[in-house]
Amino acid sequence: MTPSILLLLIILVVALLFFWFEWIPPDVTALGVLLTLIVLGLVPLEQAFSGFGSDTVMVILGLLIMTAALMRTGVVEVVSRNLLEFTSKYPRGLLPATMVAVALLSAIINNTAAAAFFLPVILGLSQRSKMSASRLLMPMAFAAILASSVTLVSTSTNIVVSGLMTQSGLEPIGMFELTPVGLPVLVAGLLYMLFFGQKLIPERPTPTTLTDLFELRPYLAELRIPPDSALHGTTLAESGLGRNYDLTVLAVIREGKRQLDPSADATLQSGDMLLVEGSSEAILKIKDIAGIDIQADAKFSDVDLQGNGLGLAEVVLLPRSPFIGRTPKSLKMRERFQIQVLAINRRTGVVRSKIADTRLQLGDVLLVQGKQKQIAALQSESAFDVLGVMEAQRFNRQQALTVMGIFMGTFLLASFKIIPLPAAMLLGAFLVFVTRCITPDEAYRQVDWKILILIGSMLGLGVAMQTTGTAEFLADRLTTFVGTLNPLWLLTGFFMLTVLLTQPMSNQAAAAVVIPVALQTAVQLDLNPRTFAMMIAIAASTSYLTPLEPACLMVYGPGRYRFMDFLKVGGLLTVVVFLLAILLTPLLWPL
Repeated sequence: MTPSILLLLIILVVALLFFWFEWIPPDVTALGVLLTLIVLGLVPLEQAFSGFGSDTVMVILGLLIMTAALMRTGVVEVVSRNLLEFTSKYPRGLLPATMVAVALLSAIINNTAAAAFFLPVILGLSQRSKMSASRLLMPMAFAAILASSVTLVSTSTNIVVSGLMTQSGLEPIGMFELTPVGLPVLVAGLLYMLFFGQKLIPERPTPTTLTDLFELRPYLAELRIPPDSALHGTTLAESGLGRNYDLTVLAVIREGKRQLDPSADATLQSGDMLLVEGSSEAILKIKDIAGIDIQADAKFSDVDLQGNGLGLAEVVLLPRSPFIGRTPKSLKMRERFQIQVLAINRRTGVVRSKIADTRLQLGDVLLVQGKQKQIAALQSESAFDVLGVMEAQRFNRQQALTVMGIFMGTFLLASFKIIPLPAAMLLGAFLVFVTRCITPDEAYRQVDWKILILIGSMLGLGVAMQTTGTAEFLADRLTTFVGTLNPLWLLTGFFMLTVLLTQPMSNQAAAAVVIPVALQTAVQLDLNPRTFAMMIAIAASTSYLTPLEPACLMVYGPGRYRFMDFLKVGGLLTVVVFLLAILLTPLLWPL
């Protein structure tokens, strides 16, 4: 083992830890790995940044721009309208119809984008049909992921694998090369979810009120300011109720009139009733310190938090939201947007204290109080989606037909190899700009730049594994260990390794780590490296065991799921996908 190989292996282990615990965002981790490789001289500078200008990144960029145009012109909205009409006539077809619709959309655009679009649609349908959202959302997310291997562009992971293959001298993956495996996987997965998987999902009825849903009642209290209180004549800011006692004043009731969301300079008077939110410890502490009476018999409901133009809404943070990674305090939610965050529901539980300093994450479900107009404005800017509300988008028939024509045209050009795939995707992006189906500013706001940085950096890691000989070193050890075992066992091992790595880290990063080793192992054993590449492409999209996949994260809170729900339902689905992959992959790409 050379010093370069040892250094790279150490970097890989450290990177895996950062990907697992997410101490910093995955794209920042990947960029840090690339810079470390450059500083230590493990990758030539002229090759280090080649990933950012690679065919892979250009294909994904063009695809994301065209997807944004499809969304903007209302093309995807037509799918949801037809789904609504169908399910209103055939209620029993709700689950299969939603899964098929999501899968079809996910086959041609990014699966995360498909899941993000259908999330509020499915929640609206569940309310109309009186069906628990938990029985619909997980199948919807799984359907989006199951379509990942139907076409090359179904997920950016396939494009990354294709790019890594060209780095190793192999032909890139064709537009429909994965389809003979991807289509059976999709059909089998949908049938599994329809007839068996959905029965494993616990039915968790949604509470009728948002205060019950977020279990806010024990954290709400009504305080009375007595005549001799030191708070008489002070402003809310001067009272220190929020700063010193971690209490949020939601309303001031004076002479029977209720003022919701009072400003910081609102003056308190003797006899005022304050509706506050905070922990039981903070509420009890305030009585002893500030001399405030607690109304022990107070009862609360959603009505107490709504009125005067203010309302409650349940919103979910989607990919590319500018709120992700920020705190309500840093965003100045109350000052800038006139929105108060009352609680946050995430996979680790409901956050009700120190909300202002809590960093928001993808998939967080926020209970917010604010003006409906302001909430709608932030939704239109893709800050979040209001759950259970199906917002009608404007459908521009002429532009919609233009975008669909451009989208299908680029597919055909790439499929028949009239022009290379990267050129076809960028041509499509250029045409949607020229035809004014979407403006560059609108499109660039929708592009997931984090994914592009992650992929560009991880492609640099792939180069380092080749140039340092790390891929060959690991392949040697693996070849010695495997010996004369049947190659199918080796394929199985790489499938399992990839599936395990996709749980803590992104699918693209997992593929970038495994592919160089797998291809080098195949070459040393005189096996077909394309077989291994295709197997890993399928495995990298088999992300059903945990809710850490973006499509699953988005439904985790709204569906009221538990971590074990995904392991229970997704574990058997992973077995189904593996059995089909190990059967079909060697037949289509002989070892």
